[in-house]
Amino acid sequence: MSTDTSSDPPSEPPAPSVLIAFAGHRRIATGTRDEVLAVLRAQADGATAVVFEQDSGTRVELDLRPEGSGPEHAPDEAPARGVGRPKLGVVAREVTLLPRHWDWLSRQPGGASVALRRLIDEARRNYAERDSVRAAREAAYRVMSLLGSELPGFEEASRSLFAGERARFDSYVSDWPADLAQYVRQLAEPGWDASTPPSA
Repeated sequence: MSTDTSSDPPSEPPAPSVLIAFAGHRRIATGTRDEVLAVLRAQADGATAVVFEQDSGTRVELDLRPEGSGPEHAPDEAPARGVGRPKLGVVAREVTLLPRHWDWLSRQPGGASVALRRLIDEARRNYAERDSVRAAREAAYRVMSLLGSELPGFEEASRSLFAGERARFDSYVSDWPADLAQYVRQLAEPGWDASTPPSA
């Protein structure tokens, strides 16, 4: 079902991501994609650096080959035109539901697409704090696992992170290399309960 009678306003273009690159436990670059690429290409250990999107802790793969040296795409390899309204930020993807779900959606004003967007927006508002806490803890753990799994106290720090025990978490990562400790603390910050004070 693809009925879509919404009149959502055009979405704002996303701000350029800030990336952060580590060589081992040492931060060697922070900046836009082009800025980080320039630093990594100029450094001997740039090829082995691990790069993350700074705010989310998501790993980013960068092509360190010089500009213009990548494979060229043939003209007939242009991506096929997708379904949806991409100029408005509306993208069509497959959703699998049971018949009773489709039946309920078909009776909603505006059709299935409008109803689903409304339900998702309501859930995002209702669970925003919980989702923010979970995302922060998962982001910190993602970086810890990639860069610090061999460091002393890693297992204990991980358990403390997901248990919401800020003071214990800080005590374990305080002995880690400074750049890594600072970054995982930054990522974990939204994951602490508002009533949990920072450690002294």
